[in-house]
Amino acid sequence: QVQLVESGGGLVQAGGSLRLSCAVSGRTFGSYAMGWFRQAAGKEREREFVAGISRSGGMTSYADFVKGRFTISREYAKNTVYLQMNSLKPEDTAVYYCAAGPRQGSVVLTTATSYDYWGQGTQVTVSS
Repeated sequence: QVQLVESGGGLVQAGGSLRLSCAVSGRTFGSYAMGWFRQAAGKEREREFVAGISRSGGMTSYADFVKGRFTISREYAKNTVYLQMNSLKPEDTAVYYCAAGPRQGSVVLTTATSYDYWGQGTQVTVSS
């Protein structure tokens, strides 16, 4: 069983930065493609893709609305994936979820249904 625990959320002013972390339990961190999704209040049926990174770490993908502002990375020694968020906007306010999906090679998963394991989420609130 794989467990994911997010941290790093909080309240920040527009233009500020936050770094989210997702710690993954178990010895198989290197077997998973990882991703970040978010779900805004009032959009319970919509968990939108934010960023993804391949199992190898060599490939990344971003939603258009975060390109140039967010960066996803992974640290194998710590079984952790990060989401560095810069130039935050009020519309970035949401619960952010980390996800893991077992995949080979350099595949980046961009759909929620591609992921098998999810964290509990961490709230990010950006004030104007």
